[in-house]
Amino acid sequence: MDGHGHDPAGDLGAPDEAEQQAEQQVEREAARLRWQLAITAAGIGGFDWDLVTGRLSWDDRLVELFGYERSTFAEDIAAFDARLHPDDRARVSRAVDECIATCGTFEAEYRVVRPDGTTRWVQARGKALAGPSGRAVRMLGAAYDTTAERDADARTARVLESMPTAFFSLDRDWRFSYVNARAEELLGRARGELLGGDVWELFPAAVGAPFDEEYHRAVDTGEPVAFEAYYPAPLDAWFEVRAWPTPDGLSVYFIDVTARRRAVEAVEAARAEAERERVRTAAAAERLRLLASVGDQLGATLDAEEAVARLAQTVVPVLADWCVVTLVDEHGGLRDVGSWHRDPAARELVRTYAAHRLRGMSPNSFVHQALRTEQAVLVERDAAPAVSELLAPGPAREVFAELAPESMAVLPLRARGRTSGLVTLFRGPEREPLRGQDALTAGQVADRAGLALDNARLYAEQQHIAEGLQRSLLTALVDPEGADLEARYLPAAAAAQVGGDWYDAFRQRDGRSVLVIGDVMGHDVSAAAAMGQLRSLLRGIAHATDHGPAQLLTGLDAAMRGLAVDTTATALVARLERGEGGAALLRWSSAGHPPPLLLRADGSCEYLGTPVHELLLGIDAAARRTDRVTTLTGGDTLLLFTDGLVERRGQSVDEGLRRLRTAVAGLRGAGLPELCSAVLERLVPQDAEDDVALLAVRLHP
Repeated sequence: MDGHGHDPAGDLGAPDEAEQQAEQQVEREAARLRWQLAITAAGIGGFDWDLVTGRLSWDDRLVELFGYERSTFAEDIAAFDARLHPDDRARVSRAVDECIATCGTFEAEYRVVRPDGTTRWVQARGKALAGPSGRAVRMLGAAYDTTAERDADARTARVLESMPTAFFSLDRDWRFSYVNARAEELLGRARGELLGGDVWELFPAAVGAPFDEEYHRAVDTGEPVAFEAYYPAPLDAWFEVRAWPTPDGLSVYFIDVTARRRAVEAVEAARAEAERERVRTAAAAERLRLLASVGDQLGATLDAEEAVARLAQTVVPVLADWCVVTLVDEHGGLRDVGSWHRDPAARELVRTYAAHRLRGMSPNSFVHQALRTEQAVLVERDAAPAVSELLAPGPAREVFAELAPESMAVLPLRARGRTSGLVTLFRGPEREPLRGQDALTAGQVADRAGLALDNARLYAEQQHIAEGLQRSLLTALVDPEGADLEARYLPAAAAAQVGGDWYDAFRQRDGRSVLVIGDVMGHDVSAAAAMGQLRSLLRGIAHATDHGPAQLLTGLDAAMRGLAVDTTATALVARLERGEGGAALLRWSSAGHPPPLLLRADGSCEYLGTPVHELLLGIDAAARRTDRVTTLTGGDTLLLFTDGLVERRGQSVDEGLRRLRTAVAGLRGAGLPELCSAVLERLVPQDAEDDVALLAVRLHP
């Protein structure tokens, strides 16, 4: 048997052509029956398009979904096209043509306009079947109503509608898929005109401009971008833009910064008009550069401490001779995390002051005043004695006397109604107190820093919640008898991108060890919750019955249907059974899951395939499931994994499987923990879009 489960000996005694045709006919009828049962049980409609005769057969579910009566459905592709939303026809037609031309698969989500004027969203999947000539002769598939899911998306849209910031999203074809009210206003077009439209056709001046370059860079690299760019009439405006790539396309936030840009232009014009304005204009330009630098530096990281630690060096010397930056935790606690002085010789003094001042600071200090009032506090003169009076005797007070500032300002760093930090600016006697344009610039710096801090906080919270939820559903594993076990889980890179991957290992009542790897469809909290349900159900069935893998998957499928667990998932269940002479039998069954990888003690490496790709869980509770058996000997290593390890944008699954096999084969002799860590390091990128679960077991020599 080769690595994909094919048995060359099966070709002996080949039947004649008539027998083959009869067997093929029986198999086709059986496959058709299984397909019909699956889609009926799941509330999915099925279609069968004969590409030779042109006859398009729909079951009752599809006829009703498209708004036809059985008597009015013409059973041809024109009847399908007649109900498609006009904006979706070209896209869906391209997908169908490609499926037929390649004898491949078809997948699309589109809108159906029913005779009563209502619109329904439909998700469809299908596959073209080739005839003897190799050309497609038939296309089978299924479709179901996703309008309810779209309605859920509408609730999210209401949140976006309340945002004061303009927002829109583009799909992978660069078409608008969502636009909030503020975006309508800034773009000067109605939502109905934008949705479904190509951004480059609706806004042709963006082609070749920074919008074009930066949007494509974000999609190509998978990294967020931030930039400012001008769009000519009819918009005639400058925009500050932040764009994030998503699995569905691109999300874009933007604000109109025309007023700020016009102010910059006015300053530059003033510099050109008169030499006497040179100093003032140079200072204004320096302030503007400071704002740009603050935006770049704070936007370059979502780590709160790293962001604010950079701020101290950025504002000195433009706004102050020296400064201290403070973080405020969720309980109101203060922690100085950054400091800087324009004079390198005085920087150690500032670090010493920042290390001790909070412990010796009075509750009536200027820092605490700014925190309580949420307003900037300015001391225009005699700052040294004023601050020293509010410091307890000790190192901070002594060092502050040496630094001897003449004026100071404490600015809260606020965003979304929350003070996340403070920046304290100090100036010596040779400089004026913080006033005018400097004060305005300092306020803008504080606003940007506050927003960066709050964004970092929100990002960290979302990432912590998502990963914590996933990991909380994965309990400790039980090592199989006579074998070592190692598991790994890596969440997706995106914040809150919780998924449905899971692994498990436990013993049944008879002492046999069961290994499980699975993946619930979806990347949200619902997927994680469904994963927890399936995992618990499978454990309970296995413990109560002592069944083998195929029976366990069948029981789980039945439980999902009986308990209305509305989800689909892939899973692979394996059981280690004692063999002879220290060997073990591995019995396994797969519900549409990637095949396990076996690294033999002699260094050979192969996938344990199955002759038939069996259905996913949640499709058909009556689906036939089979066990496969392989003998393992001492030193053999079995690797179970989810598709996040081998699937990557721009890479085929086959290529991912080849890379995994090569990596594992090259790790022969590595310990089990080192093997698992090395596999993840070599195959999973930093910006992975999918979570990964990995379970490895090695028989003792």
